[in-house]
Amino acid sequence: MNTPLLSDALHDPDDPDDRILKTLRTRRRGPVLTVELNVPERGNVVDEAMLDDLLSVLDDQDPSVRVLVLTAAGQDFCLGGDREEFAGHLAQDPTGNGIRVSGVKARRVCDALTSHPAVTIARVQGRAVGAGFALALACDLRVGADTATFRLPELALGLPTAWGGLLPRLISEVGAASVREFILTGRPLAAQEALGLSVLQRVVPEDALDAAVDKWARPLLRRSPPAVRVTKTLLNSLTASTRLADASVLDPELMAAVASEVHHMRTTR
Repeated sequence: MNTPLLSDALHDPDDPDDRILKTLRTRRRGPVLTVELNVPERGNVVDEAMLDDLLSVLDDQDPSVRVLVLTAAGQDFCLGGDREEFAGHLAQDPTGNGIRVSGVKARRVCDALTSHPAVTIARVQGRAVGAGFALALACDLRVGADTATFRLPELALGLPTAWGGLLPRLISEVGAASVREFILTGRPLAAQEALGLSVLQRVVPEDALDAAVDKWARPLLRRSPPAVRVTKTLLNSLTASTRLADASVLDPELMAAVASEVHHMRTTR
């Protein structure tokens, strides 16, 4: 018997299992849950509302969900954090407390994707920038369109690369030398380079993304659920053990401190 997967979810918009949140749309088809970033008119930027919606979905760890697909509406996967909201946080509280609170939520979201008992699959099209890059990287498996690009522009914005625990994950997956080069230069990674660096594990034409996700999901659903869960936990534990010192718990503090200092410098000139 064939299990309905992502392609079915995308083409059945009126199914009663669909949920529409403020910034997300979720679709449940048997053991497969699709979570779609759903603010395409704004490039699916990550704001407080999206973080809250993601936490509400990811914290509900239904053991019957065995594959979770993170996807996005529109041309781009995610254009990063909401800069207007970021500026608003600083205007309201120049000490950066609003940014600190948001940073803690970001870390919780990325950790929830990584530690979710289901196998998580990122389906990436268009641009994945900053926070969007971090969300994709937090997933177990990542497939991208051959036109997808990844970029970390934080330094150009006067900010550290400190969102959602991205940096230790990136170094663990890619390697320090390569990470150092593209973070310091801020240049984008095209899909094929992202594949070579293991940012992506597969690259396909955009119209083949759904089929690529299904190709991963179908054999996963034939495996023993306890065996998959335990194996994922073991893989996460072994990966974490290679990080001699994961200082990403300080991400919210670092982001708040630097943003506050930059804001002070700009407003006191």
